[in-house]
Amino acid sequence: MGSIAAQGKLANPGNRLGFEGATLKADTVTDGPYAEIKEILLGFTILKTETLAEAVELAKGCPVLKMGGNVEVRYIVPMNG
Repeated sequence: MGSIAAQGKLANPGNRLGFEGATLKADTVTDGPYAEIKEILLGFTILKTETLAEAVELAKGCPVLKMGGNVEVRYIVPMNG
């Protein structure tokens, strides 16, 4: 988290998640956040990047991947109003 913040890529939460994205596992990246019904969201971090690919590269450093967990990368859909 510290290195992402130092790059100026850490943003504040407050919007909803988009449907498009990517799912990372320890050694693979697949299209789409297609969670199984037994999976739950345990936390989230919002990054400021120019592309989905840049966000995926940053997410590859998440320690949960070393513990067998998954990381979903999605666009943020701004809330209007």
